[in-house]
Amino acid sequence: MSEPRWLDATQQRDWRAYVDGSVRLTEIMDRDLKTRHGLSVSEYEILVRLSEAPDRRLRMAELAENASQSRSRLSHTCSRLESKGLVKRDSCPNDKRGVFAHLTDEGFATLERAARDHVETVRTFFIDVIEPEDLEAIGRAFSAVMKRIGPGA
Repeated sequence: MSEPRWLDATQQRDWRAYVDGSVRLTEIMDRDLKTRHGLSVSEYEILVRLSEAPDRRLRMAELAENASQSRSRLSHTCSRLESKGLVKRDSCPNDKRGVFAHLTDEGFATLERAARDHVETVRTFFIDVIEPEDLEAIGRAFSAVMKRIGPGA
């Protein structure tokens, strides 16, 4: 068995900063969305993805891939959103096994309200504390990470 390629001290510091910072940032975003709008980060992400889709609807399989959730987890999350009247699920007319998730008008209105507060949280704890060139580097870095991971992983 070969020896792992251990991280050096600088790599370890940067990796830990990423892990700790991303976890804490997600916790802050989740707390703020729940307190102000009754939405979790994963629910908010689903509403965003649906709002950006043609006719505000996506097949559940595509939504799971875009929202970075397993199909099982997405199904539970969509059930919660349906019970709140924010999402509606419909059968796919040309594929009996397919199911569409559709953002309702109430869901879109909820998203519009939540987005105003959410963007301020993102700005306060992420955008405004990072130098523009560092923000570009983060974008390039995570584009490379996503390319390595590949779609639907």
